[in-house]
Amino acid sequence: PKCELDFKATANNPIDYRYDPRSVAMGDFNNDTWLDIAVVNYAANNVAIYFGYDNGTVASPVKYSTGIDSAPYMIAVGDFDNDHRLDVAIANFGTNSVVVLLRFQNGSFANQTVLSVAPSRPVWVHVADLNNDAALDIVTVNYGTHSISVFFGYGDGSFSIPNSYSTGYDSFPSAVVSGDFNSDKQMDLAITNYGTNNVGIMLGNGNGNFANQITFSTGPHSHPYSIAVGHLNEDAILDIAIAHSGNNSV
Repeated sequence: PKCELDFKATANNPIDYRYDPRSVAMGDFNNDTWLDIAVVNYAANNVAIYFGYDNGTVASPVKYSTGIDSAPYMIAVGDFDNDHRLDVAIANFGTNSVVVLLRFQNGSFANQTVLSVAPSRPVWVHVADLNNDAALDIVTVNYGTHSISVFFGYGDGSFSIPNSYSTGYDSFPSAVVSGDFNSDKQMDLAITNYGTNNVGIMLGNGNGNFANQITFSTGPHSHPYSIAVGHLNEDAILDIAIAHSGNNSV
């Protein structure tokens, strides 16, 4: 049957055009049961938190600096210190780092923890438990060094030094997601390689280590840019959807 979707516009909360927003994430940041919005502003070097109300509107933003010349590019949400409150991780393209902001009970965020990935120019950050220790880990996609980096979380808001994996010469990776792609109950990684027109699969062994990537072509001049995973055909095997900026297709 055909799915009929009908969306109703709500009041706008405009972002100053000079802020150059790059990424948005959602979560209940103040434990009021309503979803809130977090936006990273590339030109303004900050993250803006919009607290949601029960009528679909949001409050004026509360802003937190991501650092001078940080140029934040991507944001992800997770509970990094196991206090049942959502925290945020932000990839800073300008300062070659990830900043982690831990949340207090009232919805405000603590001073940032900075994780260096210099000189990698990170453009994507992904959160998942990659080594089966019940603590969230962080993966960055490093456009400038053609690699990804994995930071293992300790469950208290701190992280290990990164393990890095090459995505190939001139690959210019742009995005990463995690999932069990070979049905071994371990988390694997899928990376879109913008420069080499392929998606790379790195199989995990369960302790946080990953095999060299196996690549699958996305087509000449496709320039894959973004990726998502899910069950698309009811066979219990994860499928992948990729947005191609080069030929305007999925």
